Amino acid sequence: MQNDRKHSIFHQLRSNGFTLIELMIVVAIIGILAAIAIPSYRDYVLRGYLVDATSALSATRARMEQYFQDNRTYVAVTGFPSPCASTFTVGKFSVACSNVTAVSYTVTATGTGAAAGFTFTIDQTNAQATTASPWTTGACWITKRGGTC
Repeated sequence: MQNDRKHSIFHQLRSNGFTLIELMIVVAIIGILAAIAIPSYRDYVLRGYLVDATSALSATRARMEQYFQDNRTYVAVTGFPSPCASTFTVGKFSVACSNVTAVSYTVTATGTGAAAGFTFTIDQTNAQATTASPWTTGACWITKRGGTC
């Protein structure tokens, strides 16, 4: 009876807590999950930044077309500043116009910070292009890894 009691107390003390091997297995599983989840999450957040750029380009193009309808030119007219008169920032992108003539223009969104390395363009014919990207470039706005035109 005394021996059974010692065995019972020893068994209770031993069953509390985790062994080192169990703890190492849990740490390994968390490490594997983090190695998969963190890059996926970063891509997800980055795709959100890219939407800012494409939305700003589309909105600027619409304003340029309205300006052309009113003034019959994309170039700034006295008293009526062009929507391309200045550079502006939207989210992680700097948006600027170039090659502005009476009948053409190009609007470019260049990434900064977390979106550095991305450059998108649009022109008066609605030709959309990804001119720089860590993923791929093409004659469309590529907004996700592995995206194609």
